[in-house]
Amino acid sequence: MESTQPPLLARINWYWVLQGLGWSAVTAFIMLANGPFLARPGAVLACILDGLCGLVLTDLWRRYMKRRAPDTRRVDWRQVLVAIFILGPLQLALVTVIARSLVGVADGGSWLPMLLLFWSGVMTAWQVSYMAVTALRRANRFESEALRLDVLAKEAELKALQAQVNPHFFFNSLNSVRALIFENQQSAAQMIDQLATLMRYTLASSYAETVPLKEEMEAVQSYLAIEKIRFEERLGVAIDIAGGMDAVTVPPMAVQTLVENAVKYGVEQSSTGTEIRISASHANGHASIEVANRGALAKLGNSTRVGLANARKRLLHAKGGNASLELVERDGWVRATITFPLLR
Repeated sequence: MESTQPPLLARINWYWVLQGLGWSAVTAFIMLANGPFLARPGAVLACILDGLCGLVLTDLWRRYMKRRAPDTRRVDWRQVLVAIFILGPLQLALVTVIARSLVGVADGGSWLPMLLLFWSGVMTAWQVSYMAVTALRRANRFESEALRLDVLAKEAELKALQAQVNPHFFFNSLNSVRALIFENQQSAAQMIDQLATLMRYTLASSYAETVPLKEEMEAVQSYLAIEKIRFEERLGVAIDIAGGMDAVTVPPMAVQTLVENAVKYGVEQSSTGTEIRISASHANGHASIEVANRGALAKLGNSTRVGLANARKRLLHAKGGNASLELVERDGWVRATITFPLLR
């Protein structure tokens, strides 16, 4: 079983790391500023306790803020006023008690205004830094949540598109069975066997974003076997799959949709029938799959437009914005071509 433990940097409690570093720096500054007085008994300990008091005081204030507003997008600038007018004076009171208790400072308090300004400034800097870090972390969390919801929405849309494909395909296939069942029962039975094969494929692939082209082509050949029974000599098929393309993945039923369209607007519309050519190749890091039939690009019906739009959307979902599905008429052939980068 693979470990799901997050990376080391994600497991570190950065709040306490920054708290420790920040108040250690403040303690070092206090010692530096009071260098001439550090020789007095208790002076070093007093400086250390000053830093510890600041650490404890700010942590208690943080816990209070989290309990009052655990998750909000707004920045409450009143917290800065608390740092200036409450945390600063409170820290000064604690520092004064420590100094008088350990060092015995008693000069009338002429240094109090300067210390009040210093500690209010330190607490304000702490508060602004904490608010900035919290806002950044909250923004990242909201962005991650938005991305997660976007992925879920795309997955739901993809499943909805796939759900549209299967009924459309089976409706046409059942129409083919119905057209044959009173004419040739043996052929109708063979057609039902092929349809069962297709049903197994569609059920197996209904929750997959992509399938190997080899599996898709097996389903396509089952469909063409059905239509071959129906149209007999009017339907010719030529398949050319280049080496290395069998394992290339495509959206399920994507090629099938194009083949079905070629049958509907190529074979059905021609009294003499036509050939359907299916080819797949790759070059310059891109794959190309083409379904072509002789004829002209006739006005498409509503169901065909839905099928092509559906296939195009599923292709973009699976292969990204550089993928494309084009339908053009060229040299007496109607060609539907899927192209996409092989790196995805």
